[in-house]
Amino acid sequence: MLFASFIGTFIGIFCIVIALTVILIVCLHSASKTTYIPEQDENILKISMNGTIDDYSEENPFTVLLWDEPELSLRNILVAINRAKTNSHIKGIYLDIGMFSTGTASLDAIRRALKDFRESGKFVVAYADSYSQGGYYLASVADRVYLNPTGVLILRGLSSETMFYKGLLQKAGIEMEVFKVGTYKGAVEPFTSNHLSDANREQITSYMGGIWKNVVNEIAADRNLAASDINRFADEGLFFADPSAAVEYGLIDSLEYRFGVETRLKELSGQTSSKLKSLSVSEMIKVKAPEREYRNKIAIVYAEGEILNSISAPLIVQKNITGNLADKLRELENDELVRAVVLRVNSPGGDAFVSEQIWQQVAKLNRKKPVVVSMGSVAASGGYYISCAARKIVAESTTLTGSIGIFGIFPNISGLLGKLDLTADIVKTNKYADIGEMSRPMTQEERALIQAYIERGYDLFLSRCAEGRHMSKDSIDALAQGRVWTGEQALELGLVDELGGTDRAVELAVELANIYNYTLIEAPLSDNSLKDILQKQLGEAKISMAKDVIGSEEYEFLDLLRQIKTTYGIKARIPYDMKPL
Repeated sequence: MLFASFIGTFIGIFCIVIALTVILIVCLHSASKTTYIPEQDENILKISMNGTIDDYSEENPFTVLLWDEPELSLRNILVAINRAKTNSHIKGIYLDIGMFSTGTASLDAIRRALKDFRESGKFVVAYADSYSQGGYYLASVADRVYLNPTGVLILRGLSSETMFYKGLLQKAGIEMEVFKVGTYKGAVEPFTSNHLSDANREQITSYMGGIWKNVVNEIAADRNLAASDINRFADEGLFFADPSAAVEYGLIDSLEYRFGVETRLKELSGQTSSKLKSLSVSEMIKVKAPEREYRNKIAIVYAEGEILNSISAPLIVQKNITGNLADKLRELENDELVRAVVLRVNSPGGDAFVSEQIWQQVAKLNRKKPVVVSMGSVAASGGYYISCAARKIVAESTTLTGSIGIFGIFPNISGLLGKLDLTADIVKTNKYADIGEMSRPMTQEERALIQAYIERGYDLFLSRCAEGRHMSKDSIDALAQGRVWTGEQALELGLVDELGGTDRAVELAVELANIYNYTLIEAPLSDNSLKDILQKQLGEAKISMAKDVIGSEEYEFLDLLRQIKTTYGIKARIPYDMKPL
């Protein structure tokens, strides 16, 4: 009886806790929807660039309990800038540049929005204690760019480092069985070589050179400088010189401490209070905007992260693409109010099978209503696979795309077992029942089977691209071979239709749907159920704890190991060394 009473009490307390949690979530969710009414002197939008900035962040009610400010996303930043432009109360934007990470294509989108904001006659001021390369690229669009007198301006050019594991694996007694199609499919090279192949070096040099040229030209145009001056600043290593050198080169307008910049901002906006008052991004997007609801809908779906099989997708990955993307597209196909869909793709690829399933649904949806793809910083390999069925593809000039190719990696750990004095014995009913077993090397017949399978997958990939782009398979094959292209290069080759961001993709979707008035909606992949929220929180907690224990930089190596682990099998993915600007 005592035990039964204890169990009953425990269950009762558990049910009460769950009920209170659900009530709290509902209350927080309702509070997050509340319209924000700014005070009279809150007339500056402050964009604090910190942390990882993804394309889209789904609303999480727990955020207000755990952090002072919800995580930034490209979507929220663009919405905030647009609302600030049309709000007569807002006088300008304060770009507070911290340590953040995002793709160059995302920076391009924000820079365009800031330029559009400035055209309304309002000001943009940027400040940083120290500028990262991406931070300065963003800040260079401002009317005034300030740097802390003891800070640094990192402007040194782009580099790409590939780590090779072949030697380490050999010492451990592990051999990787690699199968691929595509001369430029460099994702397998770390397992098979000790250096870059000539083809891989060629493609990396090509796309990095294209991105850097674009960055330099944009900075030069906005700062009224010559591109050669910016390259000379980088080549002379002046990012480690006295910050006055950046002022002399015209890259920085003035060296100021934060309080001096904020005093200047108060003068520009007419504030008289002792402390600068401003609206955050999350507050700005809650400021009521004069928007009318229309019956016709244009839906934006965000496909961000690696393409993974939902069964094996690790929880520690914060964002990934699984079969639920196809489910969401199926819902939109059956929604009569949705007249067109914009699919925002920001993915390096991943599982080839899942990519094919998503392609099927994109193609099916596109036959019924227009699908326009907006490519983010990277939409390559599997990311291009799921994009090519769309009616139109819009990419940023610095988007990494293409990489049309497939590879497979299977480990053979027989050498490691020998070092550990371990043996394995296999009993099987059929000749190939144990194909892929790690305890032994593959036979030539097994290798031939898998290579044929890889080649069939590549042929299917070519067929999908040829069908979507209205080109011959031979033409696609000439552009494929696993080669990575920038969006600018892809436009010349016919792999994308236009250069631009999500706003341009929406415009095209409206034209193709032949409608005039519409309401833009966003279709999140999760339903924000308690299970989804708790799983996301658990994943974020794991990452946070790992970074606290081993450090943020060391965590990158842990994440690299996770990526290596999920590489086994048949993949359509680009290499792992895609670094932000």
